[in-house]
Amino acid sequence: MVIFGATGDLTKRLLAPALYNLARQGLLPEGFALIGVARAAGTAESWRAELLAAAEAGLAPAPIDPAVWARLADRITYVRGDLAKPALHAALGEALAQAQRDHGTGGNALFYLALADRLFAAAVEGLSRAKLTDEANAPDGAAGPWRRVVIEKPFGHDLASARALNASIGLTLKESQIFRIDHFLGKDAVQSLMAFRFENGLFEPIWNRDRIDHVQITAAETVGVEHRGDFYEATGALRDMVPNHALSLISLVAMEPPAGADAAAVRDRKAEVLAAIPAVSPAAAVRGQYGASESGDGGVKAYREEPGVAAMSNVETYVALAFTVHNRRWAGVPFYFRTGKHMSARATEIAVCFKPSPADAASAPGWLVLSIAPDEGISLEFQVKRPGVTPDLAPVAMAFRYDDWFPRQGSDGYETLLHAVMTGDQTLFMRADMVEEGWRIVQPVLDAWTAQAGDFPDYASGADGPAAAAALLAGDGGRAWRAVGQPAAGRCGA
Repeated sequence: MVIFGATGDLTKRLLAPALYNLARQGLLPEGFALIGVARAAGTAESWRAELLAAAEAGLAPAPIDPAVWARLADRITYVRGDLAKPALHAALGEALAQAQRDHGTGGNALFYLALADRLFAAAVEGLSRAKLTDEANAPDGAAGPWRRVVIEKPFGHDLASARALNASIGLTLKESQIFRIDHFLGKDAVQSLMAFRFENGLFEPIWNRDRIDHVQITAAETVGVEHRGDFYEATGALRDMVPNHALSLISLVAMEPPAGADAAAVRDRKAEVLAAIPAVSPAAAVRGQYGASESGDGGVKAYREEPGVAAMSNVETYVALAFTVHNRRWAGVPFYFRTGKHMSARATEIAVCFKPSPADAASAPGWLVLSIAPDEGISLEFQVKRPGVTPDLAPVAMAFRYDDWFPRQGSDGYETLLHAVMTGDQTLFMRADMVEEGWRIVQPVLDAWTAQAGDFPDYASGADGPAAAAALLAGDGGRAWRAVGQPAAGRCGA
């Protein structure tokens, strides 16, 4: 495994803990070696020390097993160089050959681009020129060593740039070599959605427009942009979250049962959903930007006061959109998505609102909630009669929490995704056509927001977004958002 951007934040915060966890669970191949690549001065010894410190910080308070770390550290080396210079690729080629001799890697290589997105195409081009991504069959026709490339998001900044990036890397890589990563899809609760739907005969028959009123997906954070002001100024909430995270989750909720469990069958079904979603009208989208806290004590800065942020920035830190899926299963069922910084609680969830009883249209319908973070689990709300003489109803919930049934893994999902790349399983990764469909869906909103400045800031830190977000649902049949991080209360349907 070769990590470009070896000294960066993503490597330290996510990859180092994930690699240690894989080593601890015995899931790294026997012939595994790790090569770090960066411009920063350093040695194999200094980088090992950085990775150990990062793993300890990321997995605290669980202690690092010295024996596990020692086995992994023995397979770590470092190459310093400039991505744009052939000398780097020559040195990397030598390091790969040495890793094969020392650790028996079989010539297989996984290149992880933990880089700024503007460098993705150049990185792939450089690897290709040095023939480091070439795959060839053995003389007897058997499959030879594989070469795979993992590309972090954002994969493009709009439809045109995504198409250009796909075309650029497609000149030298086969689609089977490309792994466009979305860490949301590595989370256990997200993967459990398919098992929940397709392995339990109770739910699939009611998973349609006849029984479901609408779906709400929330990805709320209590933190602001912190030290990522420069990144956020070039990205914003819509680009950061919607073409990848939001639409990946919607495709999992809305997909038809796949013909098989292989990557092609699953991704074909998800792609069908994306193709059936019309481009979002700007009228069905709301943006916002957080201001200072309502208390006025200066404890929480407004977005425009964050480091690296322009004084009159027009970048959104909150977005809410309404999607529709034009097929027989979901016709007339809206899918709402919202995400934001500095909201009232941290919560990522998929909430399915069922229609009320046909016998009593005024009854409160129930929620099925799949919680992705911070507490992974599933809860189902339904109506029961209160004890007593009067026929009053009350909502109650059955709840499953992963922590109550399974040992905590200390995982952020990257373990699952890295292991999938090593085994060549593309199920959890976006295909080129899926990436482009995602950008197609949001492009009209991007265009409209670029052309028109927002009236910012328009929600206080600690609030659940701007008032226009509530109006988006209220104007669509009188619906309302669930309280962020709280159980449902009252009606959820029109």
